[in-house]
Amino acid sequence: MEEPGIFSSLFEPIENILSAILSALYSVTEKFGFGSYGLAIILLTIIVKIIVYPLTKKQIQSMKAMQKIQPEMQKLQKKYKDNPQMMQKKLMELYQKEGANPMSGCLPMLIQMPILMAMYYTLFNFDYGGVAPSFLWMPSLSETDPLYILPILSALTTYLQQKLSMSSESTQQMKMMMVIMPLFIGFISLNFPAGLVLYWVTMNVVQIVQQIWIFKKDDNSDKEAA
Repeated sequence: MEEPGIFSSLFEPIENILSAILSALYSVTEKFGFGSYGLAIILLTIIVKIIVYPLTKKQIQSMKAMQKIQPEMQKLQKKYKDNPQMMQKKLMELYQKEGANPMSGCLPMLIQMPILMAMYYTLFNFDYGGVAPSFLWMPSLSETDPLYILPILSALTTYLQQKLSMSSESTQQMKMMMVIMPLFIGFISLNFPAGLVLYWVTMNVVQIVQQIWIFKKDDNSDKEAA
């Protein structure tokens, strides 16, 4: 299958590792009498998300910290809109006071990107070795979903994942992206191999579960500290 982008070679070392793990997971399912590449993809995605969980947690906590101070940030931006230097000074003071850092959520995301991109290329280029990679209603994971169920799920889970990340103080542009991005993901998923879309849906579901878990745990910690 033709590679989806000129940068795929950059992720080749990680891609080779993930391909080997995917094949091993398929062998595990075979030993249980139901060899399934679909289940192997789901297991591999869960494993990857567990590995990067500390980074995901750091990213989500940074996002929550920034959401918490959004009202105060908006007040400062309105108050000092004609004095950008003073605005930046006051914002920095607010960040220091509340222990927030607008850049702290970027590093975990950047560290995760090579792994997530390698997963993308792994599933796009994966050689199923002549085995018919059928799964549930799909005759082949190397082809598009004939019933469009996975593309719809990709849009819905992307929307839910983004909605969990939004705060009541989110800008109008961010709220628009919460609608546009899921529609875009769902649209491009129509032409992607079903195995790749299955990975995206599984990743979103695990991310949603992790976010709910982190939010609940942090809220309980805040109540205990109060």
